[in-house]
Amino acid sequence: MLKTLKFQWPAMLWALLVLILCDVPMSDVPGSSHFFEGFDKMVHLGFFFVLTVLLFYGKIKQQNSFEYRLLTIVKIVAINVCVGGGIEILQWKVFTYRSAEWWDFFSDMLGLGMGVFSYLLLHRKSRSLKTTSLRS
Repeated sequence: MLKTLKFQWPAMLWALLVLILCDVPMSDVPGSSHFFEGFDKMVHLGFFFVLTVLLFYGKIKQQNSFEYRLLTIVKIVAINVCVGGGIEILQWKVFTYRSAEWWDFFSDMLGLGMGVFSYLLLHRKSRSLKTTSLRS
């Protein structure tokens, strides 16, 4: 357990920052005016893409390899669904000055999907490099 926490502290700090930023009143966030329609959704997507990448990074450092593991992906998806869903539930029930929206949750999951895709692409690339170097 402590070994996992040793490698996941950047992801935990990021998740805490995301939780705080998603639950404070927008009037308290400097420069929070929307630049364009849908800017909020892009922010959610970016938050969860970074969270996913940090979770994978911690797991890669813990394993000390890029080895592909389906269970790792399932765990990281579950963590992101819980964090994203938890934020929306908190906005709905506790921080009522913020609005809970399905589109925010969808954007969170889109960022998650982009992070998982990046991990799979990296795994595929590292795997093809191994087979190439073995042939040389």
